[in-house]
Amino acid sequence: MISSAELKKRYLDFFQKRGHKIIPSASLIPENDPSVLFTTAGMHPLVPYLLGEPHPHGQRLCNVQRCIRTVDIDEVGDAWHLSFFEMLGNWSLGGYFKEEAIALSFEFLTKELKIPTERFSVTCFEGDRDAPRDEETARIWAELGVAKNRIHFLPKADNWWGPAGETGPCGPDTEMFYHVKDIQEKSTEEFLKLSSTGPFVEIWNDVMMQYNKTADGKFEELKQKNVDTGMGVERMVAVLNGADNAYACDTLAAILDRVISISAPATAKTNRNARIVTDHIRAAVMVLGENKGVVPSNVDQGYVLRRFIRRAIRHARIIGIRGEFCNELAKVVIDVMGDSYPELRKNRARIFEELEKEEEKFSVALENGTKLLERELQLLEGSHQKILSAKSAFDLFQSFGFPLEITAEMCKEKGFSVDKEGFDSLMKAHQDLSRKGAEQKFKGGLADHSEETTKLHTATHLLNEALRQVVDPSIHQMGSNITKERLRFDFNYDKKLTDDQIKRIEDWVNDAIKAEADVSFAMMSIEEAKKQGAQGVFEAKYEKVVKVYTVSKGDRVYSREVCGGPHVKNTRELHHFKITKQEAVAAGVRRIKAVVE
Repeated sequence: MISSAELKKRYLDFFQKRGHKIIPSASLIPENDPSVLFTTAGMHPLVPYLLGEPHPHGQRLCNVQRCIRTVDIDEVGDAWHLSFFEMLGNWSLGGYFKEEAIALSFEFLTKELKIPTERFSVTCFEGDRDAPRDEETARIWAELGVAKNRIHFLPKADNWWGPAGETGPCGPDTEMFYHVKDIQEKSTEEFLKLSSTGPFVEIWNDVMMQYNKTADGKFEELKQKNVDTGMGVERMVAVLNGADNAYACDTLAAILDRVISISAPATAKTNRNARIVTDHIRAAVMVLGENKGVVPSNVDQGYVLRRFIRRAIRHARIIGIRGEFCNELAKVVIDVMGDSYPELRKNRARIFEELEKEEEKFSVALENGTKLLERELQLLEGSHQKILSAKSAFDLFQSFGFPLEITAEMCKEKGFSVDKEGFDSLMKAHQDLSRKGAEQKFKGGLADHSEETTKLHTATHLLNEALRQVVDPSIHQMGSNITKERLRFDFNYDKKLTDDQIKRIEDWVNDAIKAEADVSFAMMSIEEAKKQGAQGVFEAKYEKVVKVYTVSKGDRVYSREVCGGPHVKNTRELHHFKITKQEAVAAGVRRIKAVVE
């Protein structure tokens, strides 16, 4: 049996021996990236370097990145989909390309992990009017020994990555699939069927970023061609141990076993509801454990976090788990994941507190929703009707987070039924509207490096230092988000800023702008960065060299901070800085919104 820890070590050792530098897992909460709520892949923190910024560790990198994805949240609970997962990744920033990237993937799978060549298939980009058929990738796979009948060409929807927004780096990818069962496909059509029903599971994806999509829709060859790869830890551990689902992975099995132990006796390990509880509680604990201080709310990351917790409670009730249980499962998550992510143990008190508060809130919602449902049923009975309308059921869901399953169960106990089809239609319309809103909100793409966001990024550094100079030297950044319109900066402070403090902060930043200070960067060791007084997070496990940006005029240093960019060349480009809003976002955490104009 291979554990998650062993797989991660073997992966990092393999790539380190081949000239890759190990970089730490970034936070689940992206820095200065308005396009996503969470880090969904290892490449997110590397976007500036994929676009040409020099990385402190050179062109070859690898890591284990913690990720959250909610785009397939409705699929969670099947064999392979997860909300939170760990991603193994290796990158080439303008160095090696298709030939070596594919060879490295193949060597790790077949030589290091001993996966037989005859047990996996691969897919390649079939080509379209934007880019040609990827015959080169197919040739490389064939030369490595993959049978031609197991090399499949698929369209852009399947074998193309990006751009993340409307423009930017993109290119064809090649995906590797493991045959969980000893089945050989006879055609691409049969492969598609088998990969959608389970016997073939995707285990690795190599993305070849060789194009840049321009604003007018053209695909131009990039000067710096990059490689971005990703392999899910949970999937690979399950596959290597002969399992047919990701929940057999050690980091999930321990949580699932505890869910089973506290659920109704008839619950089986394959129960989808038990898997959802397992996945969502782990995801919630991982978010709550971040040092950024995200807590359940009705917006952004807090909304997704709340959804994880309440959805876990919903599915726990279905399998007979009563009372408060989240903290019991959270302890298992911390035990399982704490060695890899020490911040979980450091922040365990906050994790338990927020889970307990959210459970209490949802319990109240369940109680109030129950009273409303009973009134609705009395009205139906008075009018000699036996079906609760879809709208009533959906109102219970929206107003109280009331699960349809509980609504249906309570109705059945009293001799009523629910218009489930109508409810599903309303839910789909609601999801479509939410998805369109999210797409509109984040359509700017990964780490938008426009002129506006670049200015605001530099202004954020000045604001960070101004808070320490004007308010409290112990203040540090807890989170940051930048769009073209404004910057948003979270910091540790337990009271509202006064009007005088706001004005003095603005004056401090604007003085730095009027000084026409230069913005420059230098590569240096962590020790040297600390010695020079650079602000930043120095908890990284593997970082040895960092990139430090300094804003200075002569001998006067306005800001010195560890960062990957992008930045203006001189503060005169910022013109004028203004704070537009301040608010509390969590206990001991405040938020400032500001603009440059």
